[in-house]
Amino acid sequence: MRTLCASTLLGEFFVIGFAGLVAMKLDDLSMATVWTVCGVGMALSLLLCGMITRPGGIQLGWALQVALVLSGFVVPTMFILGLVFGGLWWASVHYGGRIDEAKARWAEQQEQQARQETGEATA
Repeated sequence: MRTLCASTLLGEFFVIGFAGLVAMKLDDLSMATVWTVCGVGMALSLLLCGMITRPGGIQLGWALQVALVLSGFVVPTMFILGLVFGGLWWASVHYGGRIDEAKARWAEQQEQQARQETGEATA
């Protein structure tokens, strides 16, 4: 799960940065406001890459997804990109968990097989 979620968050890092470039051209917002908000979002996406497996990491990721969708009120394209990344985040969490379970089962099977082989060799 960690790899899939981190990949999604890294993609969001770049999308948030590019959205900042678009928002910078708007007359309603100051450049300081745009880059403060985008900087926090970009920093959060990078920090979450290392916090995914910690308690609350997935929930913070969901909060970032909601913020990404809501940023569409400033840059309308972000409604679409936010929904796309929300879907990617769901898939990363859902299928990443399944992959982790399958890896754990496979490792357990390999360990049992190794015990059986060493037990047969010593008998």
